[in-house]
Amino acid sequence: MIRKDLSPSQQAVQAGHVVAEYLLHSQTPSWKNEILVYLGVKNLDQLEKHKYLFSREGIPFVEFKEPDLNNETTAIATDIENKYIQKLNLI
Repeated sequence: MIRKDLSPSQQAVQAGHVVAEYLLHSQTPSWKNEILVYLGVKNLDQLEKHKYLFSREGIPFVEFKEPDLNNETTAIATDIENKYIQKLNLI
């Protein structure tokens, strides 16, 4: 899940960063199908909302904070399908 308020090239870079973060730090990696789905959220506030919802529901996720953007969260990743991502658009 990537912020759409970033430029297209920044979105691509942040998507790569969060996949790497997931592979390095996921506590329960269950991704085995080699398929990546990139979903977009409007901005940091929406991304923070999804982090909150995932945490509240016990949905495991990892986040990436971009040092060049004041350590703001730019993307999160999960391998669990859930009701919170069903209405998001692909980027």
